[in-house]
Amino acid sequence: MSLTRQFALTGSAIMIVAMIAAGLFTAQIVSKATIENTASSTALLIDSFLESLVQDLTREELLSANETTELNRLLGADHFRERFPHLEIWKEGGLIVYSTTSSLIGRRFTPPPGLVTALGGDISAQYADLQALEHRVSGRDQKYLEIYVPLREERTGRVVAVAEIHESTAPLEARLWWVRLNSWLAVVGATLLIMLGLFGIVYRGNKLILLQRRQLHERLVEIEHTSRHNHILKERAQRASGRVAELTENYLRRIGADLHDGPAQLIGLAALTVEHVRRAQTPVKREEELQLLNSVLSEALRDIRTTSKGLMLPEIEDLPLPEIIQRVAFNHERRTGSKVTVHCSAISHPLTHGIKICVYRFVQEGLNNAFRHAGGSGQTVTCSLEDSVLNLVVQDDGGMGVGSLTATDTGLGLAGMRERVESLGGVFQLSHLTSGGTRVEMRVIAGKESQDG
Repeated sequence: MSLTRQFALTGSAIMIVAMIAAGLFTAQIVSKATIENTASSTALLIDSFLESLVQDLTREELLSANETTELNRLLGADHFRERFPHLEIWKEGGLIVYSTTSSLIGRRFTPPPGLVTALGGDISAQYADLQALEHRVSGRDQKYLEIYVPLREERTGRVVAVAEIHESTAPLEARLWWVRLNSWLAVVGATLLIMLGLFGIVYRGNKLILLQRRQLHERLVEIEHTSRHNHILKERAQRASGRVAELTENYLRRIGADLHDGPAQLIGLAALTVEHVRRAQTPVKREEELQLLNSVLSEALRDIRTTSKGLMLPEIEDLPLPEIIQRVAFNHERRTGSKVTVHCSAISHPLTHGIKICVYRFVQEGLNNAFRHAGGSGQTVTCSLEDSVLNLVVQDDGGMGVGSLTATDTGLGLAGMRERVESLGGVFQLSHLTSGGTRVEMRVIAGKESQDG
């Protein structure tokens, strides 16, 4: 919805509510003012001829017979009785000292609220309560306006009595109807003028906003076109820069991983073998350990040379995966003298060179950790391929290894294994078995050449 329509709906609803509230409030105030004016004029009229007749009430309980007769004569006139059908004069304590209904004279009733107000010196006016006792006794059942007028002593101004005048409501209701009508017409007219003025302002503002919105939209389209072109150029530059940084970082990481998983592991194993040489009990046993140490160091040297030539293992590039795993297990058995069980079914699915290297290093690192921390107990390698997902597991049964004889491993270790697997988009998991052993597992989708390097 346009701003003009929104204002027309919400503004109209708000202004109507405000108009009704203002109309009711104004009508109430005007009605009250009209009733008070009527009471004031009536009070002046009544006070003009009653005040002189009630002066004896300062000394007497009731009016004298002459004063009562004079009041009956004055109030009995037709024009007066038509406008003021009833009149009572009260004293403090609810005593009626005069009434046009003679049966009420001399009786006491509960002082009505208007009487209490008038005894305090103020004029009071309200519609008659027909359930009041004095009204039920006199048998009055017609609606009229009660006006209570304080009557004062001439010398001191003290209130000596209160005149209760019953004025016919027909003329008053007619005046109130016209007063309320005029007040409502004034409120409605003012509301319409305000609404039209505000609507004109909003209408002009809405037209200006729509014009500026169109101009702004055209400008935004132009800016968006330029921004999209700049964004494309920026993405191309970022991709080129990021690719260069990624290739450099991957190259450095691979150097570190290959050095750790290959030569560093072999040198660590050689360090363990040195301890075995020291513990050899016979020259023959010592010679065997020295031969093993020489073999391990020679293989570490070959790995370093291979890594220096290109970080690849040329001897495994064309081998099937089961044979690669068998070769790693055989080399580990030969170095450590421990037993490795391999369960690997035939895998005909083509694997990338990166996956083969990852498998080689994963099995090598896993078996070295099993030997170092579990003494080579229950070393098992399991591999399978299901729905193009290669699953490889290396686990042991736990036990006391010889890792305590070497310094704490501060290299890449398991973090390097995880990084190798995840760099190929695979999943790496490490878990501890209830039997006390350790299980490392990798899962990777086979044949993803784009993940290699």
